[in-house]
Amino acid sequence: MQIRNATSRDYSAIRQIARHTFDQADEADLIEHLRADGDALVELVAASDIALQGHILYSPLAIEREGEILAAAALAPVAVLPAFQCQGIGAELIRAGNARCAELGCAAIIVLGHQDYYPKFGFSAATAESLEAPFSGPHFMALELRPGVLKAGGRVRYAKAFGV
Repeated sequence: MQIRNATSRDYSAIRQIARHTFDQADEADLIEHLRADGDALVELVAASDIALQGHILYSPLAIEREGEILAAAALAPVAVLPAFQCQGIGAELIRAGNARCAELGCAAIIVLGHQDYYPKFGFSAATAESLEAPFSGPHFMALELRPGVLKAGGRVRYAKAFGV
């Protein structure tokens, strides 16, 4: 398996991965809206010699506070075809995507996800508590790519496609 940048040739397969993973079209539609709006900051696929097995997308996320804007990223969605789940593909996508966001200079990454899964990658609900966002609770988590950057809080602004 190889983790690589998604290309336009992958888009049809990515749609199918999202639909099969989530058993609905909402996440596939979100991916397409983010792309159409120019808000695909990092988009990676997990590919074998035969087919794509997984996908991850990060979009730009602004954290506004006291006249400054921190450039961050929203991780959503990550999807692995059901037949390939529990083999570490999602983890590899997340590690590679987080590293790419760090290379791009993002201050932090925000995710709304499973409270037992994402902490394995350094995400924390406690770190996200200082943020004013449309979400809260144990599923709303943050990963600081620059230590301490979220302590001062701020208002989270998601890409338009999220509708929040």
